[in-house]
Amino acid sequence: MHYFSFHIGDYKSHTHHLTLMEDLAFRRLLDHYYLHEHPIKQRDIARQIGMRDQEQDVLTVLNEFFVSTDTGFINPRADKEIAAYRLMAEAGKRGADKRWAKPGDSPPIAPPSPPLTPPNSNHEPVTINHKPIDTNICPPAGGPEVKIPDCNHQGVIDLYHQQLPTLRRVEVWNAARQSYLRQRWREVATELGKDKPATVSAVLEWFDDFFGHINKSKFLVGKVNNKDGRAFTADLEWILKPSNFAKIVEGKYHGAH
Repeated sequence: MHYFSFHIGDYKSHTHHLTLMEDLAFRRLLDHYYLHEHPIKQRDIARQIGMRDQEQDVLTVLNEFFVSTDTGFINPRADKEIAAYRLMAEAGKRGADKRWAKPGDSPPIAPPSPPLTPPNSNHEPVTINHKPIDTNICPPAGGPEVKIPDCNHQGVIDLYHQQLPTLRRVEVWNAARQSYLRQRWREVATELGKDKPATVSAVLEWFDDFFGHINKSKFLVGKVNNKDGRAFTADLEWILKPSNFAKIVEGKYHGAH
């Protein structure tokens, strides 16, 4: 696919927090994704898009704007654009075949267009009330902009310390951890913004409830010993990782005793 529509306003609303190198990485990752039309493998992707010396920026953006699956990183919004492009291309081919077919020729049979992602995949994170979070991120092809309030890192960290005082305290807040929180913040704000514009206070209130939800899990707060007699204890970075975050929201760690 050599062309895709680009909505500048929506792109800006989703990416205003990115550094110059992160923004460049995102644009190049999108170009690579649309051009090759298949999931991105994390291995060597920085070199493939010409940003070998900015690998950390590339991985930060990859984890924030793409969804990790068994086949690689995907972008649901781009998948929709690619699927629509394939349908249009197939329709055009069928029209050309019909127009130039000789008398007596059998009508061509159009092959099915394979999906980019597994039809039964369930990789979208959900909120505590089990409503799916919108993953239709940049670059949208139109529609109203979704205003995402700036991520309040310190506010979330303070709530984590208040609600979960027995878990490891945050002493270092590096780029990777900041990226995880920005991802989760955007997902929560997008979900909350479906009914009315999301505010910083509303998102913080959600995280306050979320950490309270974690505090009810004996496993996550270190009250369940494994076979070696040692207990697992979560920390904020582990909590914010995509797969762990989704499982916590779904209550999968709340049945351990």
